[in-house]
Amino acid sequence: MKKAGVNVGLAGNIGDSFAKQVAEKNFDWYVLEISSFQLDDMHDFKADISVLLNITPDHLDRYEYKMENYANSKMRIIQNQTENDWFIYNYDDPIIKQQVESRKVHARQAPFSLKDEMKVGGYLENEQQITININNQFTMSIHELALKGKHNAQNSLASGIASRILEIRKESIRESLMDFVNVEHRLEFVAKVHGIEFINDSKATNINATWFALESMDKPTVWIVGGVDKGNDYSELHQLVKDKVKSIVCLGKDNKKLIEAFQGLDIEIYEAGSAMEAVAYGYRLAKKDETVLLSPACASFDLFENYEERGNEFKKAVRSL
Repeated sequence: MKKAGVNVGLAGNIGDSFAKQVAEKNFDWYVLEISSFQLDDMHDFKADISVLLNITPDHLDRYEYKMENYANSKMRIIQNQTENDWFIYNYDDPIIKQQVESRKVHARQAPFSLKDEMKVGGYLENEQQITININNQFTMSIHELALKGKHNAQNSLASGIASRILEIRKESIRESLMDFVNVEHRLEFVAKVHGIEFINDSKATNINATWFALESMDKPTVWIVGGVDKGNDYSELHQLVKDKVKSIVCLGKDNKKLIEAFQGLDIEIYEAGSAMEAVAYGYRLAKKDETVLLSPACASFDLFENYEERGNEFKKAVRSL
C-alpha cells in the first residue's frame, strides 16, 4: 500500500499502538495485525477488509486447551462486517473452512487456495503462477516472488487479493512482491560458515510456523527447537522431521516433552542450555551444503526475554564461529 502511494499506518500486535496513531496521526488506512488476545476484547471494531491466514493450535493454555475456543476467538475478525466489506481467508485450512460453513458471513468472501481454482479470490495455477480474480485478473510467476515456500505463496495471494480490492495498480503489486524483504527473526538468513547455512526463525513460536519453516528446507537440516511449550502436538511435525531433519538440538530448560515426541524417529537428539551451545552443536553436526535452522515452535521465556532476544543471541553465536 505504501509503494502505491496510499496514506497508510501499521499497528496492532506489531508496530505502534493503534489508539496512539488514531490520536496523533492522520492516516487514511490502517493495516492491523490483531492477535487472538486482542480479538477476545474486540466488540465494536469493524474491519473493512479482514484477512485470516490459518487457524492452528496456539496459546491453547489460554483457551482451556480447547481448539474450538481458540477458533471462536480467531473468527471474531469478521465480527461487525457488512456486505460492503471483504473477508479474505485460506480455503485450504480445514478449520477455517468448517468455521465459514457453520457461520453466517455477511462480508463478501475472497478465499485463496494452493489446490483449487477460485472464481473470486486467488489460487496457485499449475504450481507455477499465482492468479487473482478480483477487479480484473492478475497473474505472476511464483519464481518472481521474493519470498519462497508454499506459505509465502499463500501470503502473496492474501496480500495480492487485498491490494486488488483496493484497486492498487498491478505494476505496484508485482514490484512489491518481487522486492519484499522478510522481517527479522522470520526465516532470516544469518550467514554461511564453511558451507553451512544458518537460518534464524526465532519468531516461529508455534507448531504451524515451524511446520512451514521445515517444509521450506531443501537441504539436510540440523533443527534447533524448544522453549516454553504451549500445549503443542509435535506429532504434526513427525513426517516433515523424518524427511528433512538429520539431528535435533533442544534449546530449553525442560526438554522432556520434545525428547519423548521425537525419540522414536531414529534421529540424534542433543540438549543445549544456551544459544551459544546450540549453535556449537549445529556447527559440529552439519556438513557443507547443509542447514542449521533455529525454529523453536515454543515461546522463549525460559531462557530469554522474548523471541527477539533468542534470535539475536543465535545470530551473535553464529557470527562468533
